[in-house]
Amino acid sequence: MQDFSDTFVALKARLDEAAGYLRIDEQRSRQPQLEAEMSRPDLWDDANAARLVQTELSAVNDDIALFDGLTAKLEDAETLAEMAAEESDETLISEIDDVVSAMSQSLDDLELRALFIGEFDERDAVCQIKSGEGGTDAQDWAETLLRMYQRWADTRGFDYELLYASDGNEAGISSAEFMIKGRHAYGLLQGEHGVHRLVRISPFNSEGKRQTAFAAMAVTPFFEEMTNEVDIDEKDLRIDTFRSSGAGGQHVNVTDSAIRITHIPTGTVTQCQNERSQHQNKDKAMAMMAAKLLELERQKRDAEIAAISGENTNVGFGSQIRSYVLHPYQMVKDLRTEHETGNVDAVLGGNLDPFVESYLRWNRAEAEPPT
Repeated sequence: MQDFSDTFVALKARLDEAAGYLRIDEQRSRQPQLEAEMSRPDLWDDANAARLVQTELSAVNDDIALFDGLTAKLEDAETLAEMAAEESDETLISEIDDVVSAMSQSLDDLELRALFIGEFDERDAVCQIKSGEGGTDAQDWAETLLRMYQRWADTRGFDYELLYASDGNEAGISSAEFMIKGRHAYGLLQGEHGVHRLVRISPFNSEGKRQTAFAAMAVTPFFEEMTNEVDIDEKDLRIDTFRSSGAGGQHVNVTDSAIRITHIPTGTVTQCQNERSQHQNKDKAMAMMAAKLLELERQKRDAEIAAISGENTNVGFGSQIRSYVLHPYQMVKDLRTEHETGNVDAVLGGNLDPFVESYLRWNRAEAEPPT
């Protein structure tokens, strides 16, 4: 009869670790407080505050339910193992193996949560893709990346919302802005921020020559509420309205009330054209502006700290982070983590999780002080 005792001890240890990084004791204390808040009759007098309470309660409930569910599965497996041993019933072995395997996979997925170290990792993500060097190939490549992130969002059960797209001259897009909504969307996508390089035989080159193309991805956390951490002076903004027909028209619904907001001191631009009214488009564009300006402040602060400590700050939006090679061989390689795969089609089809996980592990290791 197979002995599962060591396996159960290991799973119990991993569950104990999960209780720590999920802050289960803290969550259990917080849960009744949030439930009391939700029952207040005047809660929705302030819609933004109410949504924050609702979102936090949903996250707390999800974490507690997940942890309690895994704990119950382990207890069930231990009971089955005891029954199998007492009755010498080996027919239960496969059932126990299935439970152990499922638990191990769930804990593997859950342990990514232990790798989050950022203040805004639980937030939705505002993403922007811009084509770079490479002409038509770069614009086609930018659209391929846009499709890749949409497919990744779909596989994760996240909501994908295209906010703006500008068509390329011959094919693809010159730029696009979109949101991915879901818990930890920003935490998972933060490592995608940077320049993505494509090497392939160009379908736009009549001579069939190999072409290198670049596109840049920017990722910032989204704040549904207008954050108090960023002071936006209306005098610093230029607000333009325009029709979305024409450039971007094949990607989004046509509207007469598209909004483009430019923060003049920094040159930061946000655009939104998929809401039903000009007012809604402006509100969304302003919220994205707050997110981007907050990210600029964070980057400036980090750069100042790094300069004082003598660290190299030559990284960021202009740095190449990943290469996608389709010719003369097939490979996708992250240049920071060294993670690579030969299955390019799977990656472009949205299978980004191995790269996401490798970045989170690398980023956490980089953030830990040297021993």
